[in-house]
Amino acid sequence: MKSLRDAITEYLALRRSLGFKLRNTAAQLIEFASFLEQKAAPYITTALALEWAMQHVDHQPSTWTQRLGFVRVFARHWSASDPRTEIPPTGLLPFRAQRVRPYLYTEEEIQRLLAAAKGLPPSNGLRPRTYHCLFGLLAVSGLRISEAIKLERKDVDLNEGLLIIRQTPSAAIGSCQLRAHPAFCSTIITVAWKSSTVRRTFYNLSRQIGLRGPVDHTGPRLHDFRHRFALMTLIRWYRAGEDIERRLPMLSTLVIVKIPVTHLRNLVFG
Repeated sequence: MKSLRDAITEYLALRRSLGFKLRNTAAQLIEFASFLEQKAAPYITTALALEWAMQHVDHQPSTWTQRLGFVRVFARHWSASDPRTEIPPTGLLPFRAQRVRPYLYTEEEIQRLLAAAKGLPPSNGLRPRTYHCLFGLLAVSGLRISEAIKLERKDVDLNEGLLIIRQTPSAAIGSCQLRAHPAFCSTIITVAWKSSTVRRTFYNLSRQIGLRGPVDHTGPRLHDFRHRFALMTLIRWYRAGEDIERRLPMLSTLVIVKIPVTHLRNLVFG
């Protein structure tokens, strides 16, 4: 039977082939493999998994729970090959993270944000129009910021009015129907983005227009555009007499999203 280290390597390769990044997972599982080797353990036990997860006494309980979770998922996978494997039960290190309360932007707040983005320096440069375009896209499409900043020119089909989303967390390929002026995406996809830079600009503009206090480190997020998009989509379906239960799976995966042309132009082109 192959070693646990080899089994972990193959497991990570399999998950990555399915589109998962696993940066933190890989580092943690490789560390766990080294721990088992030091213990001369031939297979995974709950006791060893728990000891490893809580190795760093200065870490938060949430970190212990996360580390044990990495082992649990791998152990569940590996138990099919090695029945001696013990799968750490859920709830062994109970920790319930507090979810951030979603913020629902008003139309007026979005317009103020877009106007503030247009006022970014330099006034005659690409930066203000680019941020105006990016925030407008997030507001009307429900895209994650990670998906928006990875857009390339090949992802835009102006003839069909489609925006192809290739790098989603589920490794799926989705699309957003745009039907907009060709200039809509041109400024976004000519810029090399870093999500940290975008978030920092967003936070500064949020403070400028009053969405956050002058020194607040919490408040409305870019991700909250997705919550608003989901709500507005549900309301639109309800008013149109759509079967909401039937259409919910489409909303949860965002595989195909139709963006109203007038809404899109109003937000992005002002």
